[in-house]
Amino acid sequence: MEKVTIMDVAAEGKAIAKVNDLVIFVPYVVPGDVVDLQIKRKKNKYAEAEVVKIHEYSPNRAVPFCQHYGVCGGCKWQVLPYSEQIKYKQKQVEDNLKRIGKIELPEILPILGSEKTEFYRNKLEFTFSNKRWLTAEEIRLDVKYDQMNAVGFHIPGAFDKVLAIEKCWLQDDISNRIRNAIRDYAYEHDYSFINLRSQEGMLRNMIVRTSSTGELMVIMICKITEDHEMELFKQLLQFIADSFPEITSLLYIINNKCNDTINDLDVHVFKGKDHIFEEMEGLRFKVGPKSFYQTNSEQAYNLYKIARNFAGLTGNELVYDLYTGTGTIANFVSRQARQVIGIEYVPEAIEDAKVNAEINNIKNALFYAGDMKDMLTQDFINQHGKPDVIITDPPRAGMHQDVIDVILFAEPKRIVYVSCNPATQARDLQLLDNKYKVKAVQPVDMFPHTHHVENVVLLELR
Repeated sequence: MEKVTIMDVAAEGKAIAKVNDLVIFVPYVVPGDVVDLQIKRKKNKYAEAEVVKIHEYSPNRAVPFCQHYGVCGGCKWQVLPYSEQIKYKQKQVEDNLKRIGKIELPEILPILGSEKTEFYRNKLEFTFSNKRWLTAEEIRLDVKYDQMNAVGFHIPGAFDKVLAIEKCWLQDDISNRIRNAIRDYAYEHDYSFINLRSQEGMLRNMIVRTSSTGELMVIMICKITEDHEMELFKQLLQFIADSFPEITSLLYIINNKCNDTINDLDVHVFKGKDHIFEEMEGLRFKVGPKSFYQTNSEQAYNLYKIARNFAGLTGNELVYDLYTGTGTIANFVSRQARQVIGIEYVPEAIEDAKVNAEINNIKNALFYAGDMKDMLTQDFINQHGKPDVIITDPPRAGMHQDVIDVILFAEPKRIVYVSCNPATQARDLQLLDNKYKVKAVQPVDMFPHTHHVENVVLLELR
């Protein structure tokens, strides 16, 4: 299709064009671009396409700052100025709540943008592979590499191929320096990188976690089947420890399985502690190798402040914090509440939540582990008391119908609903609409250059 004008921005970081009533989703373009398209996939009502030529660039365009833009699959909105990105995120929230929710809404507050739009993440995971991904440009120029091993990010849709990352702009530059030093050492000493199809090779993954306290965690994950490999691995760990004395927690995991999950594996300490700390308003949160913590620390603080403000706590309330994770919100609001009860599916996260309460000398928080729909029952409410306020921060799929039914039974005065998916949030708000009225809506941008947006909604009993 020739000379098609891009009209709007859609979900998943794609943009939209329309040709004869056919809606076409296109990545890596912005509204106002005039392009030639190659259709890649066609359904009855929509198609997916790629750009083969750009005739006119939109005046609303930014120059991508990352050399890996358009290949690694992340940060799809680098071509949009940040002011435009947050405008579309605001629209995304409003469209979802109005179109899916079909409920009465107050004026939606302006989105809270992120002060940092580069180096804002506190966690990144890199993958090693013996199959380096070659870009279309490298193939066209017939580039030959002496080294086909790579460490970087998985290519979307190709589980065994990894794009070699030179510089990523998501996390403090220390993670680039650590990754590249490990890569160079592995090249120099002929370490094997995993073949993700045959599951042969030693180096698998690495995770880097930074924190607002200046602490730094590195986790190396390898496949080890023989004693001499363990010796080689220890030499690599010693090189990392010697080269980067700023690492406060150097950990390793032996993963001989066929998948990359580490939740069921033991973590070993090579140097330093087995955790780092995050800090927020004088509260300290212990973050272990498997802990969940919001990946944009500064915006997480803003998000939690909004949630606490919406909760309108006076010190007398019983608060339920649903999907509490490691208890960050629960512990954060505990000073303003009579008691907080946190519920979470992952038992390890609940252990972290209890530790965080202890570290901060919080005596009025209780934590329970179990599937939300099984834990939050009428019996649970009868046993622990009807909450005055419920704060809920469910996964992308939103809340189970059983959970909504129990919330309606509990009849808290206020519900603060934090969501990373305004579409499922809108569906849940509609289910609560008979008893609850939406009083305030505040979108928060946690992930610049991506389509993701967090949204905080305050509901009050009618």
